[in-house]
Amino acid sequence: MNLTLILLSSTYTFFRLPQDAEIPNSVLLAPYFSITKTEDELSIILPDPFTVNDAVEQEGGWMAFRVEGQLAFSLTGIMAELTGVLAAVGISIFALSTYKTDYIFVKKEKVDMAKRALSAAGCYVTNQ
Repeated sequence: MNLTLILLSSTYTFFRLPQDAEIPNSVLLAPYFSITKTEDELSIILPDPFTVNDAVEQEGGWMAFRVEGQLAFSLTGIMAELTGVLAAVGISIFALSTYKTDYIFVKKEKVDMAKRALSAAGCYVTNQ
C-alpha cells in the first residue's frame, strides 16, 4: 500500500443529537466539523474543546489520520485496505470520506499502535 497518511494534531469528539435537532451555530465556527443527518439521527464531529450542549450521547478521545492527496472516485479498496490493516491488530475505527479524501479516526490510546501497523503495511505516516 503506497499511501501517505497525516495524523492530525487535534483530538475530536463525536456527538449524537435527535434527528430533528437544529445544528447549533457554534458548530460552524469550528476549524473542522462534520455533520451527518439521517432519518434516525444528527451526528456531529468537532475538534476539542468545541462542544454541543444538546447532545444525547457523546464520545471523545478520537484522533484522525487523513489520506494525503485527492482520491479519484474511481479508486477502489483504499478504505478496505486501511481498515483491514487496523482490524488485524484489533483497532476499531470510525471512517469518514469527503469529496477529496478519506479520514480514519482511532481512539487516542491506539494511535501509536495504528501508526506502527499502517507503516508496516507500506504507508508513510507523518504528523501534521
